[in-house]
Amino acid sequence: DPVSRAQKLKIETFEKPAVVIAVVSCTVKVTIMTGSGAVMAQKHSKMETSPDGNQDEDEVEKLVAKAEQHLEEAITGLLQIVEKENEVKKVEAAITQLAILFGKNNRAKELSELIKQVRPFLAKVSKAKGGKLVRHLIDQFLQTGGDIEEQVALCLECIEWTNTEKRRFLRQALQIMLAGLYLKAKRYQDCLSVAHPLIKELKRLDDKLQLVEVQLMESRAYYALSNYPKSRAALVSARTTANGVYCPPKMQANLDIQSGITHAQEHDFKTAFSYFYEAFEGFDSTDMTKDAVSSLKYMLLCKIMLEKADDVPSILSGKLALKYSTGPNASMLAAMRAVATANLKRSLEMFEKALEEYKEELSDDVIIQSHVDMMYETMLQSNLCRIVEPYSAIEIDQIAKLIKLPRDVVEPKLSQMILDKKLNGILDQGVGCLEIFESVQNDATYAAAIETIQHTGQVVEALYKKAKKLK
Repeated sequence: DPVSRAQKLKIETFEKPAVVIAVVSCTVKVTIMTGSGAVMAQKHSKMETSPDGNQDEDEVEKLVAKAEQHLEEAITGLLQIVEKENEVKKVEAAITQLAILFGKNNRAKELSELIKQVRPFLAKVSKAKGGKLVRHLIDQFLQTGGDIEEQVALCLECIEWTNTEKRRFLRQALQIMLAGLYLKAKRYQDCLSVAHPLIKELKRLDDKLQLVEVQLMESRAYYALSNYPKSRAALVSARTTANGVYCPPKMQANLDIQSGITHAQEHDFKTAFSYFYEAFEGFDSTDMTKDAVSSLKYMLLCKIMLEKADDVPSILSGKLALKYSTGPNASMLAAMRAVATANLKRSLEMFEKALEEYKEELSDDVIIQSHVDMMYETMLQSNLCRIVEPYSAIEIDQIAKLIKLPRDVVEPKLSQMILDKKLNGILDQGVGCLEIFESVQNDATYAAAIETIQHTGQVVEALYKKAKKLK
């Protein structure tokens, strides 16, 4: 009976309809138009029957859930959906889940094949959605941790494909990925060759966010090539561009850490420390553990270079830094702690031992390596001062024996320290010893007397000029 069914569905009838339409859904709102009125029906209850789209999503979700125990069966099922299914949403969901599964299990080869396999499907979706899907696939491929050259080759091949398909925005995104891979592979000239034309193109399109990212890569590449003026110029351009657009916390932290590196290169360690601290807080807030530890490591480097190594333990025991003291990246902080201890004890031997023990964390780091020579000179001077402090005269051979370095290295260093007035003494090369003078405190009386005489002379001169005018 149509009328009783309408009552069950709580139909609010304005005029008696000619036909009653029953629609099965989770929440149904049906308008039945008649010659002069409408009927509104709404039912708020869950039905067992679901739309086809939900059935498709459930099928993909079931295969993903199955992957925990039967990975190969799940992958096979998802691949069949990609190959045979015609519905766009279902295929898109299957491709996304396949990429995640391949990425988690480090199956770079299958993921590379999938990227090439889905290209015909991309013609069925919009360029924006297709570009997003391709970027997701390549991101998963880069996270597999495969050979860097294979990753570069895949990016180059995808860029050629985008040129053929005339997908300009996707090509720009892939070129940014390629520049990052060149930077990671230490192919700095290749990175710059990709970055320079891309910067001009992005400036013309006024795409500021991507422009900041590319300019930051350019700054890092120039820094690695020891071209510090151009590195600083690229960084200034990146910060200027970033001021005109909202910068995500991750991007802002990357700008801060590069600014700190630039200031540290100019030996402005106090300013560098503040930039590294800002970068550390930014990386910590975005859960980027490795970058946060690197920022913390450079903060400790600044303290050591400022000869404030006694601040290192208090920084490491702070609330933010304490959680990074354990885990896979804890060795970086242990390396800086060892260097700080050597600096406090003014022991060159402990410093060299730390460099050898933590070679990967210290010598292999480009930023730390650029300051190692200065640190070595500072440690050598501190160690020599510590050795000669108790003596009024000591043989050069004995100094070399205590510091465990050849005399040919020790003697020129002592001469340089005397000339730089870091050591108060003379080298008696006839006897072969170093004579240390007692530090003489400057008597303020002499300085005050000289100043008084100078002022008196000025007064006499002024009185003489006035007397001369009176004549």
